[in-house]
Amino acid sequence: MAELKHNHEQEPKETKNNKILLTAEEFQILADKAAKSDEYFDRLLRLQADFDNYKKRLEKEKIEFIKFANEEIIAEILKILDDFERAVEAGKIKHDFDVLYKGIEMIYKDLRDFLKEKGLKEIEAKGKLFNPNEHEAMMQEETDDHPEDHIIEEFQKGYTLNGRVIRPSKVKVAKRPKGAPSDPSTSSGESRASSRDETEGKLGKE
Repeated sequence: MAELKHNHEQEPKETKNNKILLTAEEFQILADKAAKSDEYFDRLLRLQADFDNYKKRLEKEKIEFIKFANEEIIAEILKILDDFERAVEAGKIKHDFDVLYKGIEMIYKDLRDFLKEKGLKEIEAKGKLFNPNEHEAMMQEETDDHPEDHIIEEFQKGYTLNGRVIRPSKVKVAKRPKGAPSDPSTSSGESRASSRDETEGKLGKE
């Protein structure tokens, strides 16, 4: 009899029409969990909405920052533009080329000083050993008058901005004439060979 009672206690909960019958306590527990689940889901939806709004606001601020990032620089350049206009007007009134030239020369100096303050620096080129990181070889010239792989002419100035090359110098590079002995006054053979390979490689891409 005891065995039959034990087996009865291990049977699954009573079912009716394929539905599980729960006690009031069990039903309340499930109801509380369902309510919590709905609450967490609502929180997730709000968090997702807040995050989407944050991304949109961040993107808008980024666009605004890019749009007006150069505002301070443009404002400074406008002062130089004003000087140009005054110099041109003075030249028209006085019809004096010297006055116009001096005005433009002064403005040119102000512009160079302004750009220098912002971190712009000219790349040294003429007479220097060709550096593929700073110079762009436009052509080579066979010559005995200049050390091999050295720059003999600059076509366009190069610049760095706060140490980063923003425009390489366009240059002409000296090349040892065929059959001529190597120049001991230049840098080591390995350095010359490396520089020459870089120079010829750049010219080959043109």
